[in-house]
Amino acid sequence: MPFPLDVKYIIETEEQLEVQFPSLFKEKMMKENGGEAATEYDDWNLYPFFDQSDKKRISRTCQDIVLGTNQARKWNNFPSSAIAIASNGCGDQLVLIPLDNDKGKLSEVIYFWYHETGALEKVAESIQELIEE
Repeated sequence: MPFPLDVKYIIETEEQLEVQFPSLFKEKMMKENGGEAATEYDDWNLYPFFDQSDKKRISRTCQDIVLGTNQARKWNNFPSSAIAIASNGCGDQLVLIPLDNDKGKLSEVIYFWYHETGALEKVAESIQELIEE
């Protein structure tokens, strides 16, 4: 169940991963930390930001963006600079990648990463295209 998030947990994750998440993604996650997204061919569970505000939120967010990214990075063909933001439960990930001119600032563009081949495919210009309001 998604729920609001204090921006301080996003900042902590950005510091841990040494990235800056795009503004539309941060806005969505501050309203609903986690939830679902849909692409043309699959449904996705968004990784939440780890929220340490109480025991219930800790248990609901322990499978967070950092853990999802670290698990994906165990695959030989996962892009080293990508950040996993969602999983379809089959190993594939939705990812954000850095802007060309700034390694730490992530683009709003969302990519599908196929775990068997390592292929990246653009699926949306931003998170707004993948969520139902």
